[in-house]
Amino acid sequence: MNVESTGTAPAHRVAPGRPRPAPANRVPRPRDPGDLARSRLLVAVGTDKHPFDRLVGWLAEWHPTVGENVELTVQHGHTRAPGVPGAVPFLGHEELQAAMAEADLVVCHGGPATILEARRHGHLPIVVPRDPTRGEHVDDHQQLFARRLGAAGMVALAETREALFEALTAGLADPSRYAVAADPDASEARRAAVERVGRIVEDLVAASTGRRQGTRWRPWARSGRNGERR
Repeated sequence: MNVESTGTAPAHRVAPGRPRPAPANRVPRPRDPGDLARSRLLVAVGTDKHPFDRLVGWLAEWHPTVGENVELTVQHGHTRAPGVPGAVPFLGHEELQAAMAEADLVVCHGGPATILEARRHGHLPIVVPRDPTRGEHVDDHQQLFARRLGAAGMVALAETREALFEALTAGLADPSRYAVAADPDASEARRAAVERVGRIVEDLVAASTGRRQGTRWRPWARSGRNGERR
């Protein structure tokens, strides 16, 4: 299986030692006092090569119902760009961290590292797992993993359009419903957590297919940073 980062742009696109410029309108700006009534929503689909038209399309359908009351950042990856403000294919690592920190709500795919990163920034992410029967992934590990976390109360699972819209409505009315204790300095803990997540994912996939993978998933050895099983 392949690995991916949490929606950050591929490292080879930036020259070594050169800071990545912050593109205009990609990452939410610090709030002015007059903007306090606006909510910030980050949507992240990761970097998997499969398009995720279903999630992005749902967001494009939902956004007109809230209009300027919500400031969007939509990291849509290889999915066709939606006709909403704040759409960008990828975010640099620092841009993604800033977007996570500034967001009131986070919606993401079922990538383990994206979920853990959202929780590290104090979010209970609203998770829409990719569905392989719709061509959104190669297998059902995101569904299995997200359902397990949903049952444990670690994510807000939204597998249908209706569930996503209900979660967004509830979150905008009371963002504290989708908040957890933030731990911005837990880099080593996060690494250990990702390793544990990798083992859980492999076990879930093995159970669903009736066979066990020959080797354990080792995201850090394969990706170098922010490793994520797609």
